Amino acid sequence: MEEHLRTTTPEIRGIKDTKGDLGALGTDKSGVQKMESERSGNTEDLVSGNNPDCENPEDTRNEPNNGIPEDPGQLMAAYEGTTMGHQVPQFGWRICLAHEFPEKRKPFNTNNVSISNKMKHLGMGFRYLKWWYQKTQVEKKIPFIDMLNFLPLRQIYGCPLGGIGGGTITRGWRGQFCRWQLNPGIYQHQTVIADQFTVCLRRGGQTVYQQVLSLERPSVLRSWNWGLCGFFAFYHALYPRAWTVYQLPGQQVTLTCRQITPILPHDYQDSSLPVGVFVWDVENNSDEDLDISIMFSMRNGLGGGHDSPGGLWNEPFCLEHDGETVQGLLLHHPNPPNPYTMALAARLTANTTVTHITAFDPDGTGQKVWQDLLQDGQLDSPTGHSPPTQKGQGIGGAVCAGTHLPRRGRCQLEFALAWDMPKILFGARGQAHYRRYTRFFGQEGNAAPALCHYALSQYRSWEERIEAWQNPVLEDRSLPAWYKSALFNELYFLADGGTMWVEVPAETTTEEFGGILNQLQPTLQEYGRFAYLEGQEYRMYNTYDVHFYASFALIMLWPKLELSLQYDMAVATLSEDLTRRKYLMSGVMAPVKKKNVIPHDVGDPDDEPWLRINAYLIHDTADWKDLNLKFVLQIYRDFYLTGNESFLRDMWPVCQAVMESEMKFDKDQDGLIENGGYPDQTYDGWITTGPSAYCGGLWLAAVAVMVQMATVCGTQDIQEKFLSILSRGREAYERLLWNGRYYNYDSSTQPQSRIIMSDQCAGQWFLRACGLGEGDTEVFPTPHVIRALQTIFEVNVQGFAGGAMGAVNGMQPDGIPDTSSVQSDEVWVGVVYGLAATMIQEGLIQEGFRTAEGCYRTVWERLGMAFQTPEAYCQHRVFRSLAYMRPLSIWAMQLALQQRGRAPGQGMGLIGQKSGKSTGATAGQKSAPAAGLNTKPKGRADLGQKGLLDAI
Repeated sequence: MEEHLRTTTPEIRGIKDTKGDLGALGTDKSGVQKMESERSGNTEDLVSGNNPDCENPEDTRNEPNNGIPEDPGQLMAAYEGTTMGHQVPQFGWRICLAHEFPEKRKPFNTNNVSISNKMKHLGMGFRYLKWWYQKTQVEKKIPFIDMLNFLPLRQIYGCPLGGIGGGTITRGWRGQFCRWQLNPGIYQHQTVIADQFTVCLRRGGQTVYQQVLSLERPSVLRSWNWGLCGFFAFYHALYPRAWTVYQLPGQQVTLTCRQITPILPHDYQDSSLPVGVFVWDVENNSDEDLDISIMFSMRNGLGGGHDSPGGLWNEPFCLEHDGETVQGLLLHHPNPPNPYTMALAARLTANTTVTHITAFDPDGTGQKVWQDLLQDGQLDSPTGHSPPTQKGQGIGGAVCAGTHLPRRGRCQLEFALAWDMPKILFGARGQAHYRRYTRFFGQEGNAAPALCHYALSQYRSWEERIEAWQNPVLEDRSLPAWYKSALFNELYFLADGGTMWVEVPAETTTEEFGGILNQLQPTLQEYGRFAYLEGQEYRMYNTYDVHFYASFALIMLWPKLELSLQYDMAVATLSEDLTRRKYLMSGVMAPVKKKNVIPHDVGDPDDEPWLRINAYLIHDTADWKDLNLKFVLQIYRDFYLTGNESFLRDMWPVCQAVMESEMKFDKDQDGLIENGGYPDQTYDGWITTGPSAYCGGLWLAAVAVMVQMATVCGTQDIQEKFLSILSRGREAYERLLWNGRYYNYDSSTQPQSRIIMSDQCAGQWFLRACGLGEGDTEVFPTPHVIRALQTIFEVNVQGFAGGAMGAVNGMQPDGIPDTSSVQSDEVWVGVVYGLAATMIQEGLIQEGFRTAEGCYRTVWERLGMAFQTPEAYCQHRVFRSLAYMRPLSIWAMQLALQQRGRAPGQGMGLIGQKSGKSTGATAGQKSAPAAGLNTKPKGRADLGQKGLLDAI
């Protein structure tokens, strides 16, 4: 590779071999003080016009977009700085680096289960232990749910780096690189100490300040100056961007590190890139010039078992293209099964220097690299690559960018981080897949320099598109500040949910589906195959009963990925795997997958997803009552929002097949299905018997949209069939379940049948999202829906934890949380967001925001679960399943607001935004129907030839 790097050893400029002699380096809170040493020099100020990286701005700290959020709350209480950084937005999640969360929760385990519930699940427990032993000790595999080793809560995470489907690296809010998902779907939760940013300030030819920008005090790299004072720094997240502001003690210098990831709605190219950008804005508020250097150091690998065989090596690179030059290091990690190359790079300009150190020992004292930077603010930049590491040996590298900064000036230093793992094997090491980004950057494994170059050339454009997308929400004064943070920050899971986005080979055949699924091949060829985990601890891809809630984010922001996922689900539905296995809850032997029923998931990343589906083996989900219904409801919603009639027609035979499979659950032919007396739906630990509010409501909603689809597809006989079922089912549902205040949990004779379930209106929620559920398309009487929602708000929300923690799943009529199951006394964050959306749809807007606010404040502000929102928490002590898919349902709230005309973005493309490269604009062949139970679908006059996504 061409090298434009400094190769000579710098002269030593009188810096002693100790960090203690630099007075400003000590940064304990007690030692923070202004530099007292005299500084002199007659260096002329640089003219800003001659230095495009530096400028002499007016003080902008009081601009509106630099202000403190409406309610920074206790998370910023420890902050003692006076600056709010450079162009940090007003809204988002903000926290002082010195903050400590007082509440330390534990993951749910068997000690938290009542004796009565333990007795109910005793057989399942024994069967699980036997299965767990076989899986971990004999097969040496990872359980899809490891109930014996749940993740402890680490209150450290920030915005993840990396686009959709290329792997992710999470940088914590205190600056640590601490959560890694490079191998598909497999997480490593460890902080790599060598992965740091370090600042060096020089005045008058002498280094006056050198500090690792980390609060850590590790036992390795002890020659480095650790222990940054967190009281003068804060972090601000508004995904996919984050800002960290450092007020350097005694230096009159402020650093603002802006982290950018290309998460761009309706973009199917740049959104797939495995890159992150760090832009450092440096403000010199002193009356003296200075030289500023930022060093970005990283270890090759994580220091664990994958590194120990050795063979790792680093090399410098320089890439110039279209007048833009980037220099940096490549960290080659060739070990199987998924070799990759990491690249860290900086942008080279006429006014910046970029230097590097190819190799250092990340497990040693770090003295050599520290002294190298200390001597002149640069690194030695040796030529050539490092030798491959020996077994058990670690290796790190660093890139340093520096510039001159005049007094009262500001400059930028720009870094990129990229990783190139083009070809991936899942745990079974069978079929090879190529990630989506390889369509644009090649499959050879040499794309890391080009990825860095592209990121540093394009990040300004990315930011413009991000701001155009987010600003209509952020600038709407009618929306609360917490909601603005939650809406965008919860999106982290679309990239950091173990997400896969892979290419589908052209030779893939779909002949077995001749005559149906006509758009399957074109859709997969153009947009690839998408999958994300149920949760980082619940390792199953595209868990469909949960995707039902989370799918709002995907259909609103990347609708083509949602359609691709639905085609995959249709293919899986029409397939079967008659291999018999024992299910852990019942102990019954049954097939893995029956034909014409929706699978629970499309597989485990430690096995072979898409090829071997239904990794979940706690229940035989062929008899679950909700999966088929959720497919039908999502198909119609996706059609309604995209206007893609060819998609609907493709899915129509599949919808008929799964509804025919569902018919057997209506045993008394009253038009209403019955639950089976065990947990046969998404609440897989909560027994439901007979007709129930949740599954019965989903059934009626699905029947109603089958009427709509039959009308669009011109099948009058099927339309009449489902109209008859709907008429009978509505009557039975009201007669059996409505009690005057809400719908009973189920119609059994058990005391818990009268539990107030927070999710009882899920069917109505989806109907309203599809433009149905009112007027001549009413299924559930509107007064009953509103009264039920009011009861839930009064009892499950306000009557639980003082109204400050969202809605508990189940509440007894006397206001006591139900403990008849292990799930009824939990709060499910994603369910609460869906409930809040339902309230907004029905005009209970303040109640909806109040309900959802409790979850956000609990998770993000009280419990320290930022960027790891769990599936569930209880009122006290415990949580369950960190980093979970379902909370993406907050985007259903946004859709509800837009459909009511209350949200910004109409005509501005908030969810119908087109954003340029390879976007695959949302198709809309015909106007999407919005109603029409008894006749033809009732059109929307304002849609024209577009789908609702384009109209909103």
